[in-house]
Amino acid sequence: MTQSHFFAHLSRLKLINRWPLMRNVRTENVSEHSLQVAMVAHALAIIKNQKFGGKLNADRVAMLALYHDASEVLTGDLPTPVKYYNAQIAHEYKKIEKIARQKLIEMLPAELQDAYRLLLDDNLHDPEETAIVKQADALCAYLKCLEELSAGNNEFFLAKNRLEATLRERSSEEMNWFIEVFVPSFSLSLDEISQDTPL
Repeated sequence: MTQSHFFAHLSRLKLINRWPLMRNVRTENVSEHSLQVAMVAHALAIIKNQKFGGKLNADRVAMLALYHDASEVLTGDLPTPVKYYNAQIAHEYKKIEKIARQKLIEMLPAELQDAYRLLLDDNLHDPEETAIVKQADALCAYLKCLEELSAGNNEFFLAKNRLEATLRERSSEEMNWFIEVFVPSFSLSLDEISQDTPL
């Protein structure tokens, strides 16, 4: 049986730091970010289904979110100001990401490739699922900004403003509901979020 390096590569997502050009109170890695995006995307899909008439498979959405940055194990995390400096750079970087995703798929045993292609190849994703994952991705970046700002790190002030504009662009009923219900807690201390839930 041929060995595969697929999961050994993915385990290294924890070594890739996000926000590399920014001073961080607490460093966040791609693995942590992917987990949070999966949890938030799953919640957004459930909210959409239960409150706004959606028919999404929340478990599949969570898995798509879990793998949404997997290609960064080969490409690294290119800072947003660089990645989107102009349309040509953004276009070329998308091509690099596509090649990296294909390289990951090719690392798998042949009999598993089709199953993982459904997770890694965003051309095979339903647009509604993709929209939820993108909303969750932006929300999690925004939450990181709130956490850094609440810790006194003003380095994230402009990023917060930029992400607020992104959230407005990606606005949906389920995202707005999530923001109203869950986001305010991220600016609070542990004591403040714990006082209503004593052990």
